[in-house]
Amino acid sequence: MKTVSNELLEHISGEVTSLAHCWKISRTDDVVMGFTDHSQDIVFDGITYIAESGFIAGKSQQTLELGGDDMLLQGILDNALIQREDIIAGLYDFAEIEIFILNYEDISQGKLVIRGGWFGEIEIRNGDFSVQMHGLGQRLEKTIGNLYSPSCRATLGDSKCQVDVQALEVSGSVTATINNRKFDDTSRTEDNGYFNYGKITFTSGENQGLSMEIKEFRDGNFTLALPMPYDIAIGNSFTLIPGCNKSFGTCQNKFNNVINFRGEPHVPGVDAILKTSGTR
Repeated sequence: MKTVSNELLEHISGEVTSLAHCWKISRTDDVVMGFTDHSQDIVFDGITYIAESGFIAGKSQQTLELGGDDMLLQGILDNALIQREDIIAGLYDFAEIEIFILNYEDISQGKLVIRGGWFGEIEIRNGDFSVQMHGLGQRLEKTIGNLYSPSCRATLGDSKCQVDVQALEVSGSVTATINNRKFDDTSRTEDNGYFNYGKITFTSGENQGLSMEIKEFRDGNFTLALPMPYDIAIGNSFTLIPGCNKSFGTCQNKFNNVINFRGEPHVPGVDAILKTSGTR
């Protein structure tokens, strides 16, 4: 149920209104940003809602189905506002957004919240971006329960896996760079593939505090799953956590953690089942 002050409700019901739409974005790193479609900035509840930001609400989908409450939001990339590198770095992943209207001539009347939700998939195109906003209904679509699988369903180091990843963490630094996805650390002595599917977290440089999955590690060379948003420079320091391909052999030989393996490696596959049933 939406709440609105009597003063704002009376203003909305009038023949002439002075209403502005506002968008409040709250990132998971506690950064809060405000945007408005008004011609001038609006300060409301201690937050400055920036005008002329190019931030607009696109098409909206609302149905009686549980998942049908999405909205498309669009905006312009700006060096002083929402930056391309910050989106790639994941700073807007799962950001909470609130859309409301207010009377810009008298903000003391409060606001009327129109929509609320969380950032979903973000698409970057040239100088702008679009993001799918998911409402509460989308969270009800989450799959509950597990499926039988030969691979492990746990994530390395979580409460089901119980491997102490902090004890396995090592440090390093960049000794040569190829691009924002490939670089070397010639001091590494681990076996090839040891850090495959692992995680790197930069502790200095422009990417400080950002993490990325490692696609391949070979002879001191790292290839990341995706390019880092900012340049990787020689001397940048980082921490490394080894990877797990979720196989029974890796769990046994690399981590000695078979007791916590969350898969069924000996369950017969489809071919074996069809052969046993006589359908092949």
